[in-house]
Amino acid sequence: MELPSNLVTDEASPEWMSKGDNAWQLTAATLVGLQTIPGLVILYGSMVKKKWAINSAFMAFYAFAMVLVCWVGWGFRMSFGEKLVFFLGKPAVALDEKFLLDRAFLGYFPRATMVFFQSVFAAITVVLIAGALLGRMNFRAWILFVPLWFTFSYTIAAFSIWCPQGWLAKLGVIDFAGGFVIHLSSGVAGFTAAFWVGPRAEKDRHNFPPNNIILMLAGAGLLWMGWSGFNGGAPFAASTISALAVLNTHVCTATSLLTWLLLDSFLFGKPSVLGAIQGMITGLVCITPAAGVVQCWAAILMGLISGSVPWYTMMVLHNKVKLLKQVDDTMAIFHTHAIAGGLGGILTGFFAVPKLCRLFYMVPDWEKYLGLAYGLQNGRTSAGFKQMGIQLAAMVFVIILNIVVTSIICWFIGLIIPLRLSDEVLEIGDDAIHGEQAFALWHDAETFVSSKHSNKVYDTDEFSHVASRSMGEVQMV
Repeated sequence: MELPSNLVTDEASPEWMSKGDNAWQLTAATLVGLQTIPGLVILYGSMVKKKWAINSAFMAFYAFAMVLVCWVGWGFRMSFGEKLVFFLGKPAVALDEKFLLDRAFLGYFPRATMVFFQSVFAAITVVLIAGALLGRMNFRAWILFVPLWFTFSYTIAAFSIWCPQGWLAKLGVIDFAGGFVIHLSSGVAGFTAAFWVGPRAEKDRHNFPPNNIILMLAGAGLLWMGWSGFNGGAPFAASTISALAVLNTHVCTATSLLTWLLLDSFLFGKPSVLGAIQGMITGLVCITPAAGVVQCWAAILMGLISGSVPWYTMMVLHNKVKLLKQVDDTMAIFHTHAIAGGLGGILTGFFAVPKLCRLFYMVPDWEKYLGLAYGLQNGRTSAGFKQMGIQLAAMVFVIILNIVVTSIICWFIGLIIPLRLSDEVLEIGDDAIHGEQAFALWHDAETFVSSKHSNKVYDTDEFSHVASRSMGEVQMV
């Protein structure tokens, strides 16, 4: 009996490749990419004061491009390649067709798919760090920070936890889709970098309203829906576990958002859109390390915790702890990513289901993956506590790694160029940094074009007709 023509293998569709898995993995990677471009670009650009809209969005836009080039240049193989030391792979390019068209180290698809999929995770991690630095970091310093942090921090965490040869991976750490590698890393690194860069202008710290709440919700929506690819792509297959991961992701996120909303309403009298977005983010972050290895009821419990504990640290504890008050973390990345990511990693160690871990990891020694709750239930208490210990060890490792590496990088960059913009530039914002403004009304066109900070490269005659437009029409520039 002959196979249907679409299932017949050939040189472009080798026997080991699953067309379905490959298609899903490329789709999942694109969804994750859309979380950043345009998701976080829109979210950052609309969540800040008007004068910082372009700079904030552009920090994300630049970082995405830089990380992708670094990823194929050396990052992929440092994160997932041949072991150099126990925490890092050998740097090498991922550019040759022979390398890219061969089978990936996991899954039934080519390395090119794996390289792209993992690249968008690396990119969004660096972009999340930017959230802690908006409104004052020197853009030229950011240009240097991105490749340095990616090379000396992200690759180490990724290899240690996700690469089969990594030391924490061998111990049996459970990080389904990046609670430690991405969120705890970005939260700690962002907070550390914010300490070194310094605060925003004093008046910006006390008055920093979003410039467009509707666009902010659009960016948040892209982030939320894109998480289907973020967690759903982690099994590297269009499988039952990927389906469970997607469902758990959205259930936890919705629960977390509603929990945050209720707390805001009961204690402050009004439901807050900003608060709802923070609750959404903490839910997405908390479920990430556990998405495909916990029951759906556990995802609801995790949503209740992720909507309340980070709320408490942000809304109550933040004003009582001197260090938290001192460090100007613009988008509260420490609370939404470091706290929520750490919580997720610990709760994963408690709720992880042995059967689901077996279906996810598909390794002979799958029994080492055991949540403490099931260890207590099945008489394997010591194994459950061991899993919790491994989760805590990974958490401590990532925290120390990012404090040390981020501090060294900021110190080094500070020797070359100021990390923080001057007070004069902080007063003006986008126009002084980029020679551009996010929104120009028709009667502002002449002022915009003749601005002493204007970007002359893009000065054209396109503004000559603006004054003839109907009053109130807005031009996006």
